[in-house]
Amino acid sequence: MQTLQLGALFGLWYLFNIYFNIYNKQVLKALPYPINITTVQFAVGTVIALFMWITGILKRPKISGAQLLAILPLAIVHTMGNLFTNMSLGKVAVSFTHTIKAMEPFFSVLLSALFLGELPTPWVVLSLLPIVGGVGLASLTEASFNWAGFWSAMASNVTFQSRNVLSKKLMVKKEESLDNINLFSIITVMSFFLLAPVTLLTEGVKVSPAFVQSAGLNLQTIYTRSLIAAFCFHAYQQVSYMILARVSPVTHSVGNCVKRVVVIVTSVLFFRTPVSPVNSLGTGIALAGVFLYSQLKRLKPKPKAA
Repeated sequence: MQTLQLGALFGLWYLFNIYFNIYNKQVLKALPYPINITTVQFAVGTVIALFMWITGILKRPKISGAQLLAILPLAIVHTMGNLFTNMSLGKVAVSFTHTIKAMEPFFSVLLSALFLGELPTPWVVLSLLPIVGGVGLASLTEASFNWAGFWSAMASNVTFQSRNVLSKKLMVKKEESLDNINLFSIITVMSFFLLAPVTLLTEGVKVSPAFVQSAGLNLQTIYTRSLIAAFCFHAYQQVSYMILARVSPVTHSVGNCVKRVVVIVTSVLFFRTPVSPVNSLGTGIALAGVFLYSQLKRLKPKPKAA
């Protein structure tokens, strides 16, 4: 039953992610304002979270000021990670953003070693070479390449992996009083309040009906796509947290990379992204490295048992 449940969660995680990436890219193409778009996504997530608390679908957490303060760093990296991803998706092809984000295991190993004291085996370190090399090769031959898109995706890698490590640390500490869905919901609400003032100070409001229509865009289409993207955005991250509570950060990271393959393939087909053979090879090498990394990570406990 548990395996079935986990399988269903992974399936939903991938499905919501495919829909999010497609609709989100369509919105970012029409409205190139990533801070606005990210704020809308957090706003929809906040509404969903409040709805679940008010109706009692989700038990309202009893939370202290000290706990909120402990969650604040998580909310900050969460906000930044999602903003960087949207900045990258707005600048380059969906498939390229996800190719760069295949470097997550590299940052996962680095940050786990630094903050959790988990040192990788030499084999694991070796498996990171094809990941880094493959991403490099794909970057050199990417038709939609630009530095803004590249560095935004890199920055999202660092922030998301630090979020996984931080939330693992936090979950161990606060397990009795705070389940992961509530933790995620609180983070979403905090992210909205962190990013809303930033939006007003930087881009200004670019999602009002008046602005969308003055830009010559179809209001209904933009709003429908934005809402579907925002719902899927909240749903896939909620499922992601449910999975993270059941598996180790490394297994979660691997599941994330399989998800990336699915998203890359579907987005290339959907957007008819031009892909050269060398580009595909780079992406393939990186993703093969990720698979190798996951297998080597699993082998780690065996010598201890012996």
